[in-house]
Amino acid sequence: MSIDRRSFRVGVIAGVFLLSGVLVGVLFSAGSGWMSPATSAPSLSPVALNGSNGFPAVAKATMPAVVNISTTRVVKNQGGHPAAPFMDDPVFRHFFGDEFNKRFQIPRERRENSLGSGVIVSADGYIVTNAHVVEKADEIKVLLSDKREFTGKVVGSDPKSDIAVIKISGKDLPILNWGDSEKLEVGEYVLAIGNPFGLNSTITLGIVSAVGRANMGIEQYENFIQTDAAINPGNSGGALVNTRGELIGINTAIFSRTGGNMGIGFAIPSNMAKGVMDSLIKTGKVVRGYLGVSIQDVSTEIAKQFGLDKAQGALVSDVVAGSPADKAGLKTGDVILRYDGQEIENSTMLRHRVAETLVGKSTELEVQRDKKPVKLSVKVAEQPKDMSASGESVKSADKSAALAGLEVRNLAPDTMRQLNLPRGIRGVVVTQVESGSAAEKAGVQPGDVIVELNRKPVQSIDDFQRLSAKLGKSDTVLLLIARQGGRLFIAINP
Repeated sequence: MSIDRRSFRVGVIAGVFLLSGVLVGVLFSAGSGWMSPATSAPSLSPVALNGSNGFPAVAKATMPAVVNISTTRVVKNQGGHPAAPFMDDPVFRHFFGDEFNKRFQIPRERRENSLGSGVIVSADGYIVTNAHVVEKADEIKVLLSDKREFTGKVVGSDPKSDIAVIKISGKDLPILNWGDSEKLEVGEYVLAIGNPFGLNSTITLGIVSAVGRANMGIEQYENFIQTDAAINPGNSGGALVNTRGELIGINTAIFSRTGGNMGIGFAIPSNMAKGVMDSLIKTGKVVRGYLGVSIQDVSTEIAKQFGLDKAQGALVSDVVAGSPADKAGLKTGDVILRYDGQEIENSTMLRHRVAETLVGKSTELEVQRDKKPVKLSVKVAEQPKDMSASGESVKSADKSAALAGLEVRNLAPDTMRQLNLPRGIRGVVVTQVESGSAAEKAGVQPGDVIVELNRKPVQSIDDFQRLSAKLGKSDTVLLLIARQGGRLFIAINP
C-alpha cells in the first residue's frame, strides 16, 4: 500500500490544526553536553507490569504529566472583502447603501484555534511537544489533568524535527522520566497518551510495530517508532510510554486515508526528542553535525561491485570540496561501514549519527575502498545554515539496469550551463533512454551525466565506447551519474 503524504497531514495536523493547515516537520538533531533542567519535584517512579493491574498502574503514574495544549493565532486578511461578489455591484450598493454592505464583509482579522498535546519533562515547567502544534501561535494555553491552567511561552522550536519546547510557570509539577528509545524492541507493549479530538487524558494500548522507519517522504530526518496504539488528531505532541512508565516517544503522525486511526502511528524517538530539547533550551537553536557528503543506500548489486558480503553501509556518491569529509580524505566510492565505533546499516543511520555528533569532535570512520578496509579520522563541523536539504541528502539505490537503450553525447559547454553543472565536470550526457528498456526501469534519465563506468573515468564518447566494448553480455556495470547538482551510483545487471 502506498503512503499518501496528505494522509499524514490529515491524520495529525488536520485534527490538531483544524483551520490553520500548518505543515509538519521532523528531523534529527545533535544534542550537546548540556543536561536537562533539574527535576527537584517528585518524579514518577518507573512502573512495572504486575498482574492484571499493570496497565492501570502505568496510566495512573504517567497521565498527570501529559497536558492539553490549545493555541490561538490571529490571521489577518487583506481587508474588507465582500462576502459575495454581488455586494460589490454598484446597483446593489445604490439600493442598499454602503453600511449594509459593510455588515457582510469578511472581517480583517479572524482567530484560529487548534488543539494538541504535550509532555512535562521538568518540575519547573518545561514541556516537549510538536513544532506544528505551536507554530505561529499568538497565545498558548496549557491545561493539566488536574484542571490547572497555565499560559505557555515557546522556548524554541525546530520544524525540521517537529519538536518544540514551551515553558509554563509552575513548581513541583508531575513529570515523565525519559526512557532509552534505542532499547525498544518490536512487539513491546506501549501506551499512547494525549488529547485526541480534544478528549483530555486519553490513553490507548498497542505494541511497537517497527523502529527506524525512514525514507517515507514526511520529513528530512526520519527515524520513527511505528505503533498500532490508537493515535488520532489531537494526539500530536503527546507521550508514547513503555510499560515502565518511561517516555520513549513523542507522537507526531499517522498513516490514514480517512483522517482517523488506522493502526499505523508514528512517534519521534525519545533520544532524538531529548537531544533537540537540550539544544533548544541551551542555545535556542539546534546544532547539528556535518560531514559534507552525499550518500546513498547500498543495494545487493552495488554490494557485489564494491566487494561487500552484504548490502549494508552508506555509499559516498559525492564529497563537498573543502568539507570535513574532503579534509579527512573521504572519496567518492567509499562505503562507510562504521562511524564512531558503531556499525552503519544504511545511509539514514549514518545521517542521524552525524547529526547528533558534537561539533568539533574527531570521529573514526571505517570504510571499504577498492574492496579494501580503510580507517579515517574526521573532525565533525557544524551544519551550515544555508546548506540545502540535498547537501546531505539520502539517495535510494536504483535497481539494476543494462546499457542497451542508452544514447550519449559529449558534454558541451552550453549543455553544462543548461544542466547547471559545476565547472570542470567531465563526462558524457545521456540524450535518450529507450522506453521500456532496463536503463529506464533503473531510473537513468535524459540529462544524466555519466562520470564513471565501472570505476573508470568517462571524459568523452571515446572513453564510453572503449569501456563499453570490454563488457560481456552478462557483465555487471556500475555507473557514477551526475544529476541536479549531486551524484549517485547506479548498478547495472543484465
